[in-house]
Amino acid sequence: MKNKITSVLLLSSLLLTWNCTDLEEVVLDESLTPSTAGIDEAIAALAPVYANANNDIWVHTKYFSMQEISTDEAILPYRGGTDWGDGGKFSDLYQHLPTPGNAIMKDVWNGVTKHITASVSAIAVLTPLAETDPQAAVYLAEARAMRALFNHILLDAFGLVFVKDRIEDQSVILRKSEAVDYLISELKAVEGDLATATSVGPGRMTKTGAWALLARIYLNAPVYRDPIGTPNFGAADMDAVIDYTNKVINSEEHQLSAEYFEIFDDENHTNKELIFAIDQRADLGGHNRMAYFSMSGDFYPLPEFPSANGTDGPAITPDFYQTWVDAYGDVDPADADPRFHKDNLINEPGCVSAADFEIDRGIYRGLLYGLQHERGGDPFERCEGDKYVVDLVINNRSEVGAPVDHTLEIDFTTNSSHSAGYRVEKYEFSKESSSGRNGGQADLVVLRYADMFMMRAEAKLRKGDAPGALADVNIVRASRTARHTAPALTAMDLDILYRERGFEFYWEFQRRTDMIRFGKYEDSYTEKTNADPKKRLFPIPQSAVDGASILEGYLDQNDSY
Repeated sequence: MKNKITSVLLLSSLLLTWNCTDLEEVVLDESLTPSTAGIDEAIAALAPVYANANNDIWVHTKYFSMQEISTDEAILPYRGGTDWGDGGKFSDLYQHLPTPGNAIMKDVWNGVTKHITASVSAIAVLTPLAETDPQAAVYLAEARAMRALFNHILLDAFGLVFVKDRIEDQSVILRKSEAVDYLISELKAVEGDLATATSVGPGRMTKTGAWALLARIYLNAPVYRDPIGTPNFGAADMDAVIDYTNKVINSEEHQLSAEYFEIFDDENHTNKELIFAIDQRADLGGHNRMAYFSMSGDFYPLPEFPSANGTDGPAITPDFYQTWVDAYGDVDPADADPRFHKDNLINEPGCVSAADFEIDRGIYRGLLYGLQHERGGDPFERCEGDKYVVDLVINNRSEVGAPVDHTLEIDFTTNSSHSAGYRVEKYEFSKESSSGRNGGQADLVVLRYADMFMMRAEAKLRKGDAPGALADVNIVRASRTARHTAPALTAMDLDILYRERGFEFYWEFQRRTDMIRFGKYEDSYTEKTNADPKKRLFPIPQSAVDGASILEGYLDQNDSY
């Protein structure tokens, strides 16, 4: 069985037989390469586990929305009365009022269960092969670990997991402690058989990936065991978090990135901070829309792509921005913390060559400067030969003719214009895509090295070791040295650590889980007042409940829905 460092599996038509649907491409990491004579059975079994996970799950309108637009980090109003109404699915999610018919619930549920099915199919094929083939044993371990990852999403969002090893079997549904124990046992059973990160890269589940996921599960286990009550962060769970984060750190396979935003660059696949990510490299046909989701629809980030613009989606809330202000006082957070913003483009009228043109990253505030381009008009204006004109971006949407001015205030009524709200450009617009806009090819980060220190810090803090927690958080802060370094913190408590997680992991599919664990999910903030702890779990999609109705009591709807 081949194990060479090469490129890609394109198994579109073949893999439609593997209990997954709509597989346009299969993207696996370097070590999975079909032979010229045919596709190895083990590779063909594993491929659908990873295939199209970006569009099925980790996409801006699905899992990202579930994890971020349900929180104080991201708000998406009905823009100008014309855009992003979408039947109220975003506003209901944000206000903690989703129903079993909410399309986001259905999309995430269907995507995750599809990949659980693919994992079970792979396990069935790989189990006998693994008895005689060591590489098949590695693939089997990956399939089981990925099944645990997908089930972890279900447990975190809906409060349950599905357990079965054969497609023809009826899945067993586990909740609370039984679900936690199952996920932990699965990952512990396979961690020894997984490949190292050095050998296969971040696009596949590895030993360090399994350890990082175990740490995350143990950290949240008190919530999962009692999702509506007050979690008990006992010493045993916190010791396990420390143990598994230590394993990752001591492996020496990863390192913190000196430039924070390089973690989310178009070519981030080789960034050593990534532990596990959804592989989106250009030569694998990668595709995501994270870069364009928040940015102004009148903003064009790439001179090469005159049709690649933003879409005026979610903005950060004033409440989340205030946490940066509270942390740094009279110092602008852009000057104090390299994670807030990175200047790349002149923010004044001028001329910039194509080679030097690169938009800013991080959080955007106020007047917007960029390429000059009228919708439907000619490509961008030029000056001084082949240089591009940079000037104020003009609004062609709800405030036609006025400069785009991203204001702090944003809500569902008067402050819901297309310009309202500070924006986030964390992932880089693709420089290799054929469209620039819809083909983002940065790997989507799921687990990264900084979180090993942050989770270890939290576990230490919950055990009463504030100095140890402070040291770990300061390791992360001190690592971002490429431009300027955030000042070291001098004190640590749960509120400071929660705030610090917001600074480090904003826009990374984690905020809802963090808010629940830190007891913040029932707080009131912009346009959100619901304080019902039962809303920590989302409603199971009505389509799933209806589909299981022939089995009485098999799939019960979550309480309060």
